[in-house]
Amino acid sequence: MKIRFFTIILVLLFFSTSSIFAQEIKIGGLTDCTGATSDVGKDYALGLVEAFNYVNETGGINGKKIKYTWFDYGYRIPEAITKYNFLKRMGVIAIQGWGTGDTEALSPTVLKDKIPYVSASFSAHLTNPAKTPYNLFFAPDYSTQARAVLTAWFETRWPKHKDYGKRKPRFACVYAFPSPYASAPIKAIKDHAMMLGFEIGDDQDVALTSMDAKSQIMALQKFKPDVCWHGNTTMCVSATVRDAYALGLGADWLVNYWGEDENLPKLAGKAAEGAMVAGPAYFFDDKRGKMKLVHDYAAKYNPGIPYKDRIKFTVTAWCNVLLLREALIRADKAGDLTGEGILKKGFETLKDYAILDGGLGTSPVTFTPTDHRTTGIVPVYELKEGKFNYVKTIDVKSRWPEKWAKEWFGW
Repeated sequence: MKIRFFTIILVLLFFSTSSIFAQEIKIGGLTDCTGATSDVGKDYALGLVEAFNYVNETGGINGKKIKYTWFDYGYRIPEAITKYNFLKRMGVIAIQGWGTGDTEALSPTVLKDKIPYVSASFSAHLTNPAKTPYNLFFAPDYSTQARAVLTAWFETRWPKHKDYGKRKPRFACVYAFPSPYASAPIKAIKDHAMMLGFEIGDDQDVALTSMDAKSQIMALQKFKPDVCWHGNTTMCVSATVRDAYALGLGADWLVNYWGEDENLPKLAGKAAEGAMVAGPAYFFDDKRGKMKLVHDYAAKYNPGIPYKDRIKFTVTAWCNVLLLREALIRADKAGDLTGEGILKKGFETLKDYAILDGGLGTSPVTFTPTDHRTTGIVPVYELKEGKFNYVKTIDVKSRWPEKWAKEWFGW
């Protein structure tokens, strides 16, 4: 009798334990906290953890908790591949990734494995589902952002220039040539500059980790650009604009998304004045919408990091986590939490989806089976006296619908 009783208890324990584990959803993460982009990667990594805690504390995925396991891969592609394979063996059903180089290198593997990969890389190369269906992100891609920022400068700054109407505006690009992130939107922004009637100068190669760009600035002085695009991350951008300011280049600066944050005016001071950047989500210290949630979770889970030291990439991380959450909720309701189910019954059912009801400052997100460009709507900001001021919003898709549909896809 006793043996039968203990057998029943063991069976009940087994099934209750199995039930608990069945309610757990494994999600992986790859971040850069020690490598070439760690100046911006660390804040993003913090935001991911905080956002996943928020998801679990507000119902999870239809009651199922997320188990989030992440690794710092130091912005080294071989290390990213190794850690990806480890996460796959752990049984994760989706991954929050980081850089363009590793994300693009992993995209064929992600496709083969059918693991949705939500990245901090907004490369347009990842938006064609015929090639990379399992690569996803919430924001307008880098190329769309670059077109929008250049258009905003052209429409708000150039008409005030003393040479307006007398000659073409002059434009040049500064970025790390070998970096897939930095080079991702260069073809698009040059195409856009030509379309708007710019004269285009020679590109200047500045390494992602460079803190000295004097020789590149001196090369630019011969061309005398009115505006330059900088494609690197914040530390390098700060050094470049300081050198440009010291050497009297006199050009305005447009900066890729991960190169202009709340640390730029702290690092570059007056040299960063007027620098423009896309703002697909709110900056960290914004008080609008539902930003209090972000602030509260930052204080709760990382109280040792002062509020003043947090930057916009925390918000970026929240947006990607909440995008994944919605896809998981929809796929789970459809009874299909396979990779293909998360893609087809989750992400590709999103139409004008407002992340947190628009409370983080994002544009509505749409994915279709034939187009993973989330939106063409790009708010543009500029630095004024150390603060980010709204300039205007450029809807690239609505402004150039024919080119959007037929030409500007996947690059």
